Amino acid sequence: MNKATFAAGCFWGVEAAFRQVPGVLSTAVGYSGGQKDEPTYQDVCGGRTGHAEVVEVEYDPERISYDQLLNVFWENHDPTTLNRQGPDVGEQYRSAVFFHDAAQEQAARASKEAVGKSGRYRRPVVTEITPASRFWRAEDYHQQYLEKRGLASCKI
Repeated sequence: MNKATFAAGCFWGVEAAFRQVPGVLSTAVGYSGGQKDEPTYQDVCGGRTGHAEVVEVEYDPERISYDQLLNVFWENHDPTTLNRQGPDVGEQYRSAVFFHDAAQEQAARASKEAVGKSGRYRRPVVTEITPASRFWRAEDYHQQYLEKRGLASCKI
């Protein structure tokens, strides 16, 4: 089992997208990349902790590759908007890949470059590629939020 961590806007829809992928064993939503210990949703939404809303993905590398997870990441948000996804604005909604080892870093950088050169976007890809920091699990009511409301199959 391997771990991957992605930030792509509001974590509810991002988690739902990853939960539908064969080879993904589990997901958890939370906060990463900030300075405050044990942040709450209110802290992070206040925009002063430096955290991003993230999805931590545990996956079976024999069933799905990290590159395939990166493809899911790119397909499910706009990586050209700085600190914004749809109506959600603030650094907590930034686009980021938090890598766990050198191989993930290399794959993420290569993937970002390929997406940037693909012609898919008119603006530059602003996704940050950064070392994984402490993952703080979000409150229980955020876990599988869209599934609990019967909305998990909706495209984000």
